[in-house]
Amino acid sequence: MPINNESREKLIECAKKEFLEKGYEKASLRSICTQAGLTTGAVYFLFKDKNGLFQAVVAGALDEFTQLMQTHFAEEANLDISAYTFVAGEHDEFAKQMVDLLYSHYDEMMILLEKSQGSQFEDLPDRIIEMLDAGYLKSAQKFADAVPGKRVNRYMLHWLSHVQVDAFIHLLTHEKDRDKAEEKIKPVLDMLVKSWLEFVLEDDK
Repeated sequence: MPINNESREKLIECAKKEFLEKGYEKASLRSICTQAGLTTGAVYFLFKDKNGLFQAVVAGALDEFTQLMQTHFAEEANLDISAYTFVAGEHDEFAKQMVDLLYSHYDEMMILLEKSQGSQFEDLPDRIIEMLDAGYLKSAQKFADAVPGKRVNRYMLHWLSHVQVDAFIHLLTHEKDRDKAEEKIKPVLDMLVKSWLEFVLEDDK
């Protein structure tokens, strides 16, 4: 088979199956190429190495996730947090968007969360937490500036970012049904928003 776009897609398809079954460290390029009907030279030509092939498998999911979070933070930046009043269910649309994204790329997300040890993405949850922490810090600082005598509680802000990431990881790894996942995560987001509003600021001593 000639090395072309069809070869690339075939390698990605076979690599996804191999990574799901064996994980990044134990995945065999020889096995992937045999399934794809290609030589290992095709991997090195198209992806440079196994890490590059792994990145190609998960790139679409990661790009969509990053875009969704950037849109979410842009909306948060325009919110007047000083006048914000919590309304249950207000973040249901974000919950739906996130669940749709995660479950549309279910295999890729499971590879990233459970099969990426040894790859450049093995610390992905920590990277996402850092992204959330940086994004929410801007909103929290606006909140603190609007409330006399208050400052951002950096520990609680960081902890709540952890909890949000853990909540979606738990959902993805314990609930395979998309519709059930959406219903389960909605009250979790309500709880997180209420906790954020209550605990993200502390007295400026």
